[in-house]
Amino acid sequence: MSQHYLVTGAGPVGSTVARQLADAGHTVTLATRSGSGPNLPGIRRIRADVTDAAQLDAAMDGAAAVFHCIHTVYTAKAWRELLPQANELVLAAAGRRGIPVVFPESLYSYSEPGLTMHEDSPRSATGGKRGVRTALLEARAASATATVSVVASDFYGPWVLGSHAGERMLAAVFGGRRLSAVGNPDAPHSFTYVPDLAAAMIRAAQRPELWNRVLHAPTAPAVTQRQLAEAYARAAGLPAPKVSGIPGWVLRVLGTVSGDMRELAELAYQFDKPFVMDSTRSEAELGLTPTPLAEGAAATVAWWRNRQSVPAA
Repeated sequence: MSQHYLVTGAGPVGSTVARQLADAGHTVTLATRSGSGPNLPGIRRIRADVTDAAQLDAAMDGAAAVFHCIHTVYTAKAWRELLPQANELVLAAAGRRGIPVVFPESLYSYSEPGLTMHEDSPRSATGGKRGVRTALLEARAASATATVSVVASDFYGPWVLGSHAGERMLAAVFGGRRLSAVGNPDAPHSFTYVPDLAAAMIRAAQRPELWNRVLHAPTAPAVTQRQLAEAYARAAGLPAPKVSGIPGWVLRVLGTVSGDMRELAELAYQFDKPFVMDSTRSEAELGLTPTPLAEGAAATVAWWRNRQSVPAA
């Protein structure tokens, strides 16, 4: 049955959720400050500031659920200033209408990242961006509004640019350049294919028995950054790039003089050692499985070629 949904934010996650909903025959209001996002049948793009209660409430008219996918500048200060307020407003507005809010979530709040992270692993990390994510999850758990937080690891896939597996890695593959990876390029690391995250968010919104939960997006077995770059290269029919690593301690030293490096260094622990999530339980509950790496890499390469107008090999 066709339904109407609100998606806030038109980054890789919000845009992919909106596309999948429209492809399935649903209608979508896609709300951003700029009115951006996919220009496709079934998607109505509007200009709305979701930190304005009145604008958010108006955008929510007729929605069966909200997919809250906004983000902001990659600093702890910016996160603290925007995200808790936006979280509170969307929970209040959805609660008045009796509809659920589905959030994409990260692994930042997990307080034992050296162990394989499961749905019931402790999420009590403190300080900086990690502490912000912990507080957001706590606020959702305390809310009377139905919520689902769908946890993903670092993204890859079409429309993903600003991630470790995004533009930097793809540009190195297609440019025949060395890839300077953060941390140890041979440490196993989970990467979540964004279409799999979007599919999990949509499935969770449509199943009330999954509300008020933290789920894991279907995520394929962990690979190294080197292996992911090699998968891109195979899909592109190009030589694999040479890969070197930038140790976390180097980033921390650079962070003493560079704000950008300081923000990156805060999460370098995720790449210095194995950083692995397990989604087996959520896959069973959602009835979904992760896209195989070769398939996801091929789709990502095809999107990149189209975006860059790179001739096929």
